[in-house]
Amino acid sequence: MALEDEYAQPEEIRWEGRYIAAKTRGRWEYVSRTRNVTAAVILAIDNDHVIMVEQFRIPLGRRSLELPAGLVGDDDGGEGEDPQVAAARELEEETGYRAGQIVSLGEFQSSPGMVTESYTLFHATDLEKIGEGGGLDGEDITVHRVPLAQVDAFIAARRAEGYAIDTRMLLFLGARLISV
Repeated sequence: MALEDEYAQPEEIRWEGRYIAAKTRGRWEYVSRTRNVTAAVILAIDNDHVIMVEQFRIPLGRRSLELPAGLVGDDDGGEGEDPQVAAARELEEETGYRAGQIVSLGEFQSSPGMVTESYTLFHATDLEKIGEGGGLDGEDITVHRVPLAQVDAFIAARRAEGYAIDTRMLLFLGARLISV
């Protein structure tokens, strides 16, 4: 059966929680966020430094090195939130930085064969430190301001310490390869 034909089969919800739902369509199993919530991911660069965050991720059972990010419209009554507004909010909450400019770089899918989640990638510049960051209560986010010239070594050191490395860290590898 062609995948397009399989897609024509009805979607079935096998399990649904408050934030995610496990679904099937034909022989495919996948996960989606409830309420069609999307995410905002922020590539924040300040004077040749990038802002990264680390936090413990329950599904992985370890700390993860990531770009600042968060859900768009995830609070009750937050439906219809503008992704750029969410990006600015999440950047401030997680890192303590306010961006003078935030530009959308487009919408992307996290893992298209397994989840329906999408995110909009934003480039934040003209950063001003306005607080400590760390996220909301219980998030325990550590903020890192890393010189761009040291990003590879910083990521390698975290990997050697056993950290999970978010796939979006490939942005730095891709930029380095393009500039060669």
